[in-house]
Amino acid sequence: MTREILNNVLEGQRLGFEEGVFLLKEGGVLELAAAAHAACRKIHSDGFATFQIDRNINYTNICRNQCSFCAFYRPKGHPEAYVLSQEQIEEKVAETIELSGTQVMLQGGINPDLKIDYYTTMFAGIKKKFKVRIHSLSPPEIVYIAESAGISISEALRELNMAGLDSLPGGGAEILVDRVRQRVSPRKISSSLWLEVMEAAHNFGLMTTATMMIGTVETIEDRVTHLQKVRDLQDRTGGFVSFIPWTFQPGNTSLGGNPISSIEYLKTLSVSRLFLDNFMNVQGSWVTQGKDIGQICLSFGANDLGSIMIEENVVRAAGVSHRMTIDEMVDLIRKAGKIPAQRDTEFNILKVY
Repeated sequence: MTREILNNVLEGQRLGFEEGVFLLKEGGVLELAAAAHAACRKIHSDGFATFQIDRNINYTNICRNQCSFCAFYRPKGHPEAYVLSQEQIEEKVAETIELSGTQVMLQGGINPDLKIDYYTTMFAGIKKKFKVRIHSLSPPEIVYIAESAGISISEALRELNMAGLDSLPGGGAEILVDRVRQRVSPRKISSSLWLEVMEAAHNFGLMTTATMMIGTVETIEDRVTHLQKVRDLQDRTGGFVSFIPWTFQPGNTSLGGNPISSIEYLKTLSVSRLFLDNFMNVQGSWVTQGKDIGQICLSFGANDLGSIMIEENVVRAAGVSHRMTIDEMVDLIRKAGKIPAQRDTEFNILKVY
């Protein structure tokens, strides 16, 4: 049955929910890899595997949501709690540009002391001094900013965009099933609200990414439900530029547990590539899986390895820290049989190695 499903997909038939569940549960890892790699090559016949140079800047770690899977947040008043000043943020942006970075991703906790003017001042200040893309603020942050300002999500997006916000990352998605969200992040926005922010952003003309965190308390069916929801929204708007599945890191979190295996991650990556037939790009997560599995992702349906990560704090807080230089990334991609290419946020090729 697996071979029949995969043959149908490669002939252009869209995967259904039950088929996606069957592949994740029963599909062999190598046959899934072969099908996902073939599907990827149909879309990306040039043989490129892309990466980006950017920086994650966490402007605050104070967060009222206190998700059980997160090791990064601190409550207000904690000795390790912080809010970056505009000067500190701009120093990080300047260093990013010196290191050939083209984008900054500013994300933080839901800090009740920060209102919309903090964000608009931050973005406007960056844009005044630097030529850099601001790919920032996850849907939970957008909802908080809108609610605290007493305006709609669309109005908040408009004000933030006017100040300098260029596009939205897909943070805060976790698993888009509210039963799961109530277990791991009960204070965070609902799955429908996450999708509503993304649809509003797409309708406003802002490109976004979509993510999925696997390995907490979700079932295989929950993962496919997540894929179905982002695929349905992509059918309506076409606003997602890439899909990024990554794995929960249990270290230093109150949720705890054990990380899922790399085999399970790779199977999920492959099925994601096959299921999301309306997504151009699927990213492998070397940041959570390490360089070796990151390289293998390029044979399991991924065409992109994201950023070299000049700075990354959230995964590192869970005790997992992988670093990558440009030379290491280029070598890794080349040894996977692909052509290394640096891209920007919209997947325009900036440099071929």
